[in-house]
Amino acid sequence: MDILKIVTAGSVDDGKSTLIGQLLYVTNSLKEDQLENIKAKSNAKGYDYIDLSLATDGLLTEREQGITIDVSNIYFSSEHRRFVIADSPGHIEYTRNMVTGASNADVAIILIDARKGVIEQTRRHYFITQLLGIRHIVITINKMDLVDFDETVYNTIKTNFEQLNAGNSLSKTNHYFLPISALSGENILTNSEKLNWYIGPSLLPLLETIQLAKNSSQSTALQVQNIIRPKTHQLHDYRGISGKVKSGHFHLGDQVQISPSGRSSIIQSIEKYGHPISELKEGENGTILLKDDLDINRGDSIFIPDNSLQEIKSLEATICWMQNDTIRNGQKYWLQQGSNRVLAKVQKVSSRFNTNLFESEASDSLGLNDIGEVELILNKPLLALPYIVNKALGAFILIDQNSNNTAGVGFIKEN
Repeated sequence: MDILKIVTAGSVDDGKSTLIGQLLYVTNSLKEDQLENIKAKSNAKGYDYIDLSLATDGLLTEREQGITIDVSNIYFSSEHRRFVIADSPGHIEYTRNMVTGASNADVAIILIDARKGVIEQTRRHYFITQLLGIRHIVITINKMDLVDFDETVYNTIKTNFEQLNAGNSLSKTNHYFLPISALSGENILTNSEKLNWYIGPSLLPLLETIQLAKNSSQSTALQVQNIIRPKTHQLHDYRGISGKVKSGHFHLGDQVQISPSGRSSIIQSIEKYGHPISELKEGENGTILLKDDLDINRGDSIFIPDNSLQEIKSLEATICWMQNDTIRNGQKYWLQQGSNRVLAKVQKVSSRFNTNLFESEASDSLGLNDIGEVELILNKPLLALPYIVNKALGAFILIDQNSNNTAGVGFIKEN
């Protein structure tokens, strides 16, 4: 079965954790002792229902406040598909966490409180999904039980969201609108009688059937994580280059090039878990042995040269800034892409995005949680593709040289 990567988004107390708890419950992904623990805690709180949000809150401080402040990955599966959900926080001050959770998602579930409708945080989270090129957006109008399952409320919110999207000049997406009650499980596994005016699938069947587009990049690249040199009597000359295939696939006999050295060689053999194989595919980890003994180090890349895959020494990127110190022209950071690290200088901070207007505004700096466009110059070539083409080769982080903290996350733009 394939894996669907999902990010949840919404304002504070819109019911994200409860919705995820329901999905875990209806797919029988909660163990019996977990469910008993949730029931006991619900009773202790005086609830007359099972509070399934307790299935996801992992930090004591979060449970005490009734909020989620960090991104948690939750794994579960149904009969037809496996899922991983990044449960992102709803507070505006944790926008950076939402970006982190959404960066690898195939689908975004945006929750809207039926009593509140489309609010500022809805706009902000939707804007982020569009910046990151998420193609499938599931807009769930939650807490329909608190508005008496009123179809008019649902239609009004749907219309308002469609008007929001009408002003979107970013990438086009597929939108799915669902009225639900996460608390009582209405429209989660099966269609609810209380929402009999709704025509369409319930949430889980929808998630099981969303068709994902294949990677639009045809380029082939592996980023080196380790050089294996056993130096035993039997494997005295063994020199394996291990890493993860970021894009495409390698075969025996392929003519490859090394970045950044520019040297070339031929794949002599490929191994996976110590066994010889003939092909290594995208997303797989393996070991490649080359015909020639080349100088290759951690962070280098093995790739098949083509017209789209390029070594770049400057780039334009969308940046989400993650620290209190602002980013300004002339500053230097470590740019980390997978196992590769290069020094980057900020050539220009050109704009900051206004998430309410879906527009960019001129700016020469970015502060905490700001999203904007930045030009960078690198001290050595980086093998990369635009993020919209290949997420693995188009995303990176910026690291503060002094504190070694993550300062920002970036997504390479198309030229």
